[in-house]
Amino acid sequence: MYPEPIQAFRFLVRVEGSQEISAAFCSFSGVRMQVETVQSRGGSDRRGVKESIPVFTSYAPVTLGRGVVGDNEFLEWMLSSSADVHSGPTGERMRRTIDVVTLNDRGHPGVIWTLKDAMPVGYELSPMDSSRSEVLTERVSFAISGVRRSTQPVR
Repeated sequence: MYPEPIQAFRFLVRVEGSQEISAAFCSFSGVRMQVETVQSRGGSDRRGVKESIPVFTSYAPVTLGRGVVGDNEFLEWMLSSSADVHSGPTGERMRRTIDVVTLNDRGHPGVIWTLKDAMPVGYELSPMDSSRSEVLTERVSFAISGVRRSTQPVR
C-alpha cells in the first residue's frame, strides 16, 4: 500500500508546541528557503571547475489566514512587534515557534512544518463589501529563522 498524498485543506496550527489547537486557520502559505552560495575552485582541482559553497540561508515570510473571530490573541502578538496607537513595539514574547500540522483522513497528524522564531511582520484584513456574501478574513505574516519538516507515524 502506497501512502496517500496529503490533502491541503486538513491542517492545524499550534503555537509554542502546545498540544491544543491555537487557532483555526483556513490558509497557510509561503514556506520558501533560499541558500545563497559563492563559487570557488579548489586549489588541487586541475579541471577549473567551480564549486558552490553555501554562505547564507534566508526564509521568506509565511502567511496564515483565518476568518475574523472575537479572539484578539494573534492581534496582540502582532502589536508586540509593531507600533500601535500609543506606543512602540514591546517585544514581549515577540518570537515564538509555530507548528503547522497536516491531518490524514482519520484526523491523525501527518507531516509537521515547524517554523522557528516566528515574529509577526504583517497584518491584512480582507475588504468589507456589502454586495458580497464572503467570510471576513484576516491574514498575518511572520518572519521566520528556520523550518523543519517532520512526519508522524501513519495510524
